[in-house]
Amino acid sequence: MKFVLSTSFSTVAHLTRIAPVADVHGWDAMSFSDHVVHPEQISQAYPYTEDGSRRWAAFTDWPDPWVVIGALASITERLRFTNNIFVLPMRNPFLVAKAISTAAIVSNNRVTPAFGVGWSADEFALMQQDFRTRGKRTDEMLEIMRLLWTGEMVEYQGEFYQFERLEMNPAPSKRIPIWIGGISDPAMRRAARLADGWVTDLQPSSEIIDSIARIRQWRRDCGREQEPFEVMATPNDAWDADGYRRLEDAGVTHILTMPWAFYHGETDDVNLKIDGIKRYADEVISALS
Repeated sequence: MKFVLSTSFSTVAHLTRIAPVADVHGWDAMSFSDHVVHPEQISQAYPYTEDGSRRWAAFTDWPDPWVVIGALASITERLRFTNNIFVLPMRNPFLVAKAISTAAIVSNNRVTPAFGVGWSADEFALMQQDFRTRGKRTDEMLEIMRLLWTGEMVEYQGEFYQFERLEMNPAPSKRIPIWIGGISDPAMRRAARLADGWVTDLQPSSEIIDSIARIRQWRRDCGREQEPFEVMATPNDAWDADGYRRLEDAGVTHILTMPWAFYHGETDDVNLKIDGIKRYADEVISALS
């Protein structure tokens, strides 16, 4: 079992202090959430809470994940970087491919992008991207990025994207793994068909385990059951070694968590965050390594 440090809602200035601590205390990776803006009013309910309200307040920091990853890669040695989640179809596929390949190069292949299709039609409108076609466009974007990351002359003719022969360099020296996030059937089917892993939402262990079983069946249907597949989970009812081992037995490879919350609550004190990172590593990660 590997552990991923969630930085959601964290003050950006704290990240350069947190990352080197996680790097030397047994954490496998750091993860970054994604919003470009925070509309004061939203035109649709947030889908991951019962009352439709967002899990964060206005004026929360939302840094660009790939800028941050590039910066933190320069002050760490082994820590990997991922997302929970990066909203792929809100962007241009060429710019995303360029940012991620650059991050892969400067980090010595320590990136695992994790993509979702997003929920905020308001942000899509501001980014001038079609919200209704985001799922189908995501499928094409994944294919396009894989082509661009070869560094060779490539072309593509899809329903939404078309281009003649071109190349994008510098190319990553190793294959970039891709995870897909989301708890809908289309999201989990996309993970089964096109990705190297799946990212859960904040969910009960039973739901996570059931979803993994369904994804495994879809992977068998695609003939991909023998390929490696990772799962980054955020259980809302497992906080100790026994709970994590149950998830590991079901196929969870990574636990995403915010460790300082266990010791200091929802603090924004960077020193308390660092204390939580160290204590969790000593008390939980060491017991499962």
